[in-house]
Amino acid sequence: MDFSYRELQDKKEREYLSPFAFLSSETAGRLEPIEMCELRTAFQRDRDRIIHAKSFRRLMHKTQCFLSPEGDHYRTRLTHTLEVSQIGRSVARLLRLNEDLVEAACLGHDLGHTPFGHAGERVLAQLCPEGFSHNEQSIRTVTVLERDGKGLNLTVEVLDAILCHTGPVPAKTLEGRLIKYADRIAYINHDIDDAIRAGVLTDDMIPVKYSRILGYDHSHRIDTMVKSLVAGTLENFEKGIAELRMSPEVEEATLGLREFMFENVYINSLAKKEEGKACEMLAKMYEYFVKNPDRMPADNKKFLGQYSDHRVVADYLAGMTDRYALEVFSELFVPKMWGR
Repeated sequence: MDFSYRELQDKKEREYLSPFAFLSSETAGRLEPIEMCELRTAFQRDRDRIIHAKSFRRLMHKTQCFLSPEGDHYRTRLTHTLEVSQIGRSVARLLRLNEDLVEAACLGHDLGHTPFGHAGERVLAQLCPEGFSHNEQSIRTVTVLERDGKGLNLTVEVLDAILCHTGPVPAKTLEGRLIKYADRIAYINHDIDDAIRAGVLTDDMIPVKYSRILGYDHSHRIDTMVKSLVAGTLENFEKGIAELRMSPEVEEATLGLREFMFENVYINSLAKKEEGKACEMLAKMYEYFVKNPDRMPADNKKFLGQYSDHRVVADYLAGMTDRYALEVFSELFVPKMWGR
């Protein structure tokens, strides 16, 4: 091909994006060097690799907040990921940051998440001697486990953004730091929506001191948070400061609302009463497969010897969907009924 559409896109980025944006043409590259695509920028290519990954499809059947809810309208880990991506892209576009880098990182940020939400993550963190966190597992998923052990070979910048979307270490790019904001805005608001749908919360239960600042419904809360993030960051940009920022009032209300959700939904909610069973189930399977690693599927067993048995078992369990975990547990520990 004589004409490179990717080069045209690189040129448009240099002309249009903010001086604080990270340009696709300046990527530090990949763990395994490959020839540049003639059609897509490096980060567009990452986005496509993530969307076509098996771990991305499995998010459809993994818990977001409420464990195995009845009803079609509760969020899953996949719909959460899509909402994070939508918020991240919208903010990036308004700030003239690299929207493709933001989108790829948003779509990949939870690929290593466990079944049964953060309850599953806590179980593996307690049992695996090498430790476990979903952001680090997302990196392991895209660098080691995907594509039959070849990994997705993503760019350094996308990997950094995925790793740093949670925890105290900030991502190296502004686009990477935006993922943490987009993730928080998404889950606080959609978890409130799901909690109200489940009857765990009512609108009246949300503290008025937060609603007065953020808004009294789902749409207005997101609108307030996004507008504040954009306005505060643009003020910083005008001063030559490359930092994301909400107004202090909105930031304080957002963190207060997050704390309210931890106290009333994420930890003490009646909707969480089944999590103890899920934790016991995962712990029992973990113990079983550590003792019987040969009983894992061939796709997982091939990593035995390269990594510790504990790490390979954690990989296997983390990759499960909720329903697959239930099926495996039933196969291992629930007696079968004899036919007549």
